[in-house]
Amino acid sequence: MAPYIDSMDGPVVKAAENALDMENIKYILPYVLPADEGELKDAFEKTLSVRELSGEAAELADYWFFETAVRLHHKGEEESYTGLKAGTDWGPIIPKIDQAIETENIDEFLDFLLNFIKEDIQGRFDDVCSKKDYDEDDVEDVREYVNAREEFISYTRKFYEYVEKG
Repeated sequence: MAPYIDSMDGPVVKAAENALDMENIKYILPYVLPADEGELKDAFEKTLSVRELSGEAAELADYWFFETAVRLHHKGEEESYTGLKAGTDWGPIIPKIDQAIETENIDEFLDFLLNFIKEDIQGRFDDVCSKKDYDEDDVEDVREYVNAREEFISYTRKFYEYVEKG
């Protein structure tokens, strides 16, 4: 989740923008641990006061506040912070999750996810099957089948275990 959290269009920065726009720290507080609220509140107050100086000052102060909020969020998750990311395409999954949550309808998301999983596993299965009629006298041919079969088994077993364990 970290990459999306680091994004300028991620949930932490959106909440921080909302807090600044509404001049209400409560919009961003849920994203940090209670122990870090003091540092975030201090950054919030400083940002609000600097924003009044000029447009450039506001832009710089806002960015500093976003970085502070994301850094503190990472601290609470015990993850390292490497800076904010802008203009990054995180793929289709997060927008589909956001849409499902907003509409309170998971059907389209589930269809997308299940089709993606089915196509991925089917492709791996087809690869194994295409190699099963190998020439027993061709070591490379046999090796390709063995490797594809083992990779397919390992991948599907790990997938199953991940889902089973949650």
